[in-house]
Amino acid sequence: MNVLIVEDEMSLARELEIFLSNANYLCELCHNGKAASEKIAINLYDFILIDLGLPDCDGLDLLKDVKTHNPEASCLILTARAEVYDRIKGLDLGADDYLPKPFSMLELQSRMQAITRRKFGLKHTTLKLGEFVIDMNDRSITYNGNIISTITKKEYDLIAYLILHKNRTLTRPQLSEHIWGSVVNDDYDSNYIDVHIKNIRKKLSVHAQPDWLETVRGLGYKIKI
Repeated sequence: MNVLIVEDEMSLARELEIFLSNANYLCELCHNGKAASEKIAINLYDFILIDLGLPDCDGLDLLKDVKTHNPEASCLILTARAEVYDRIKGLDLGADDYLPKPFSMLELQSRMQAITRRKFGLKHTTLKLGEFVIDMNDRSITYNGNIISTITKKEYDLIAYLILHKNRTLTRPQLSEHIWGSVVNDDYDSNYIDVHIKNIRKKLSVHAQPDWLETVRGLGYKIKI
């Protein structure tokens, strides 16, 4: 999942980038509202973390931009402001959560995971797909209780993202933007998404057929649950 971090405090922004990257999020940084607005207008993010005290604008105004251009993005407000009014206003404008500074990185990660579960209606962190069990916390796929160790990080990311959007076809550009951080056209000469899907099927088929992973001809892929 891709994350836009909008934070003018350089050291904190970098700390967030390192922590979330290690937690397998794909991160981009902005240190002011103008740069963030430009990115929000042309890219689609899964999460946007917004500091209210930006040097060139109020983060609450940036939140309005998010709701206009990135309505599906989940927003967390990170700020030193302690006033109840700011928290209420941010939540009323559509923020999904509010975390006052200083905060624990682990708490931030837990809140992001909780938002994802709520957003995609996941009641449990494990999911059975055919004869496979996917553990969204451990980022593992098991068959008969044994972890399939041949699945790579990006292959798991692909499966997990398709699970979040279960029963919905995702195009190659959508998968590329949210997992690799770049948009490709359907006629893009590199078919690396198709190659990853092919590899996933090959690795899982050693154990059982992953019939739940479907190719939607001319469009993309989906996981049928």
